Amino acid sequence: MENDVTLAQIEFRNVTKTYGPVVAVNDLFLSVRCGEFLTILGPSGSGKTTTLMLLAGFEAPDRGDIFIAGKSVAAVPSYRRDQGIVFQSYALFPHLNVGRNLEFPLEMRGIKAAERAKRVDSILARVHLNGLENRMPSQLSGGQQQRVALARALIADPPILLLDEPLGALDRNLREQMQSEIKSLHKEFGITTVCVTHDQEEALTLSDRIVVMRGGRIEQTDTPEAIYDRPATQFVAKFLGEANILENPGFLIESEAAQPPGTVAMIRPERICVAALDAPKRVDSEQCQFVTGTVENMIYAGPLRKYHVRVGPTLLVVREHVASGRRALQAGEAARLEWLRSDVRFVAA
Repeated sequence: MENDVTLAQIEFRNVTKTYGPVVAVNDLFLSVRCGEFLTILGPSGSGKTTTLMLLAGFEAPDRGDIFIAGKSVAAVPSYRRDQGIVFQSYALFPHLNVGRNLEFPLEMRGIKAAERAKRVDSILARVHLNGLENRMPSQLSGGQQQRVALARALIADPPILLLDEPLGALDRNLREQMQSEIKSLHKEFGITTVCVTHDQEEALTLSDRIVVMRGGRIEQTDTPEAIYDRPATQFVAKFLGEANILENPGFLIESEAAQPPGTVAMIRPERICVAALDAPKRVDSEQCQFVTGTVENMIYAGPLRKYHVRVGPTLLVVREHVASGRRALQAGEAARLEWLRSDVRFVAA
């Protein structure tokens, strides 16, 4: 699927990039389909930002090639690649007002003043910044600056949009608002979008597909739901959300499938139910595994409670939604844990 060139607008073929002895991107093969929102996710040093810089034309590969719409662009400078780019710092021109910031990419393309003014008015309305064209960037809030940066990237109707940690400078509430805005803009414009982030929630919320990178290589590529629910490796399971890795847990793992060689069992914290020992069992209890343990810690987080429960040598993390009238278990209290055998996953060690 990853090498299906009939659907690919962007392709990395055998791309390697080094910085001295450091291999930042190692033999990368990746395709991005037309109109897709693809997020590259990974820790620092995984190669995700270098991959984006290679696509943007700010870096050149040492080996391999990059194709856009079937044409090699490895030797094409960034200013000749028809792409909109939004940086984490927004990179707005501080000496130009909002209107002039938005006009700049149109002016560089030789578009006449009347058409520039028309497009500026249109895009400002779309990002809910009507009437702010004369403001300077320093007079805008962080969310407004982000909207201007997005508008500037979109105003020339590029076929490709690149996002480099686009929401990293915003607080949580603004970040959630802008996630909705970006998702809406992507749906409206239909632009092929490649986003780089280390924020797992952002990747799950925005993406059609997620690429998880590690050490310059792709660890796994899939839809957000599939990559979260069926991680291929222990690294992906632990990096994308929390995971209970059940390696020598001290109790027999019950599952619907036999455990493949070279794998360990894993279950997500929200798939585990926690209850007092005398609480009624689940209605689907015949499909469940039950273990008993001791609550070591309970963390209240508004709509969620997070438990650490000791079961023999294993400390299990459990996450449950706070329900009206449901009593919280306290540290030192005995607890019964239960989960569906079908929720156990096996990941490469």
